[in-house]
Amino acid sequence: MDFPSDLKYTKDHEWVKIAGDVATIGITDFAQRELGDIVYVDVSTIGETLDKEAVFGTVEAVKTVSDLFMPLSGEVLEVNKDIDSSPEIVNTDPYGKGWMIKMKITNAAEVGELLSADDYKKLIGA
Repeated sequence: MDFPSDLKYTKDHEWVKIAGDVATIGITDFAQRELGDIVYVDVSTIGETLDKEAVFGTVEAVKTVSDLFMPLSGEVLEVNKDIDSSPEIVNTDPYGKGWMIKMKITNAAEVGELLSADDYKKLIGA
C-alpha cells in the first residue's frame, strides 16, 4: 500500500493535500482496498460550508456504502467530475486522478490535527 509523505491523513481514511488555503481530498489506498470495487461516488455539498467531520458525500462499492467526512472545516469548492463517469479511478489512482473534492480551508488551526503518513500507517497497522 502507498501512503505519500507529502499528504496528511485522517482517522476516517481520507487524505488531504494542502496548497495555500485550498485542500484536495480523497480516500486512502487502504480505504479503497477495504471497500473493494467502487461503483459510485455521491457528493452533493458543492458550495456548502461544512464543519470538520461533517459528511460531505458517500462512496458506494459493490458490497457497501460509506460516508465521506470533512477532514477540515471549510467550503466545498469543486467535485471531481471524472469520478462521475469513471468511479473506478478511485481504486486505480486514489491519490491522483481519483481525488474527490477541493475545499477552501476556513480554520487553518485544524491542519495540525491531521495525521502524518507515519501516524496513519500506525493507525491501520501497516
